[in-house]
Amino acid sequence: MDYELEELVPVVGKLAEKYTANESTSLTYKKAEQLMGAVLYCIREAESFAQTSVVPLEGLPPQKAYEIGLAHVGEKVKKAWGLYQEILPQFSHYGNTCLNHILARGLPEFFKWYDIRMEPQNTILELGYPVLKDISRLSGVDKVYEFLLCVRLEQKFLGRFPGGYVIRTLSKYNREYKDMEDNLCEVVFQSLIGRILTRKPISGPGLEEGDYLHMQEMLMGADRDTVLNLLKGSAITLAGKYYGNCEGLSEYLTGAVDGIAIHLKNAAENGVLRQIL
Repeated sequence: MDYELEELVPVVGKLAEKYTANESTSLTYKKAEQLMGAVLYCIREAESFAQTSVVPLEGLPPQKAYEIGLAHVGEKVKKAWGLYQEILPQFSHYGNTCLNHILARGLPEFFKWYDIRMEPQNTILELGYPVLKDISRLSGVDKVYEFLLCVRLEQKFLGRFPGGYVIRTLSKYNREYKDMEDNLCEVVFQSLIGRILTRKPISGPGLEEGDYLHMQEMLMGADRDTVLNLLKGSAITLAGKYYGNCEGLSEYLTGAVDGIAIHLKNAAENGVLRQIL
């Protein structure tokens, strides 16, 4: 649905009338730009909806496409709210201030102030906690919903372990883990790589010196692609063996492999694998 600018102006005009309550008050350029952004956001939402709908949207007047998109934005807000309520009862931030601040303070403000009609493109809050999926190009409820899907997967992953274990792992990684802005799931996943590569159960005895030497030789003799494939295989093994192939978990964990590969290669070359695994 590629509309020309002049086709969208009447849609923005109707939205402007609602904004000014049908008064003749003129809009500032900034406000007009905001309302155009709202219309474009909803039309893109309609296009996204069309990809999973049996109802074709080609040839729709822009006003109708906007209205379909607006309704879909409203439905996504309801889904995001439901997902948030699903996560909260068992949610644990493991002492991390960044994650706790977003879930406990930021998201309630989002749901309180999010304006699906006048500014759906505004995410409102800063999602400073880095999830393992690139959501940087998203905004508004699209970004919040994807963020919550990621958090739900992370809570599923971390919830497999006693809280004390997770906190000890985070503390080993960074004594200031409470204030760090690193992904908690990535830290714990990295700590398990050694056990997966040496085929030891995650709850069994710790790694021995021979295990570290074996991994050091393995990593130092491998190129980047080989290491990445090892880590992707580790994600699949972990999800399948301990999480009953939880939908989306192995794919989500692979979002961490680039960063972990760099850490492992550097640690192997400097003989300090024991410090991170």
